[in-house]
Amino acid sequence: MKTKPAASKRNPAATREKLVMAAVQLILRQGFVATSVDQICREAGVTKGGFFHHFENKEAIGLAAAQGWFDYVTSVYTQSMEGADPDPLEQLHAFFDTLDAFTRDSDRLCACVVGMLSQEMALVHPGFQSAAAAHFTAWTEGLEKLLVAAKEKHPPVIDFDPERVAWFVNSLWQGSIVVAKSTQSGPMFRANMRMAREWIDSFFGIPPPQQCALTAPAS
Repeated sequence: MKTKPAASKRNPAATREKLVMAAVQLILRQGFVATSVDQICREAGVTKGGFFHHFENKEAIGLAAAQGWFDYVTSVYTQSMEGADPDPLEQLHAFFDTLDAFTRDSDRLCACVVGMLSQEMALVHPGFQSAAAAHFTAWTEGLEKLLVAAKEKHPPVIDFDPERVAWFVNSLWQGSIVVAKSTQSGPMFRANMRMAREWIDSFFGIPPPQQCALTAPAS
């Protein structure tokens, strides 16, 4: 008498994670507007019924993708800084090293799901606007805390406002991603981040390691 094969156990959490990761990858490649529910299902290997079991609509998985990307990026920064010297200035350097690494670890230029969703959807969907604002604020507040700690440990030779500097760096980071994608210039993105790091170092009297001229991307 033949025995029936054991039924595979369902794992709702794993299915949801596959869908979110598929949405993240598609958004990074082609943006949110160009991504369909059918494409997400194919990418994840999940049926459409499975999709709607976890998400009410495309907007719902877009918000989940933004949260997933925020959690991923935050964990990468946290791990890099935890592995660095506890000196807050060294942790700031680790933060910039992580930004640099985002354009070196793969063939694609650095991209940000939160930034892409903000550009495409913030003006037409309040949910995306508020989610993106919350994620950008959280990232900026984390950088601000490092700047405050560095200022307390190393009295600066040039005074500065940690909050304003943190928002500037976050804005430079996101803006450089947009320009790097349009010009296909990862080196330009890395040069901008290096200049931001050297600018912050100058507050503490740290000279740049070398003077590097930033050349415009080839047209």
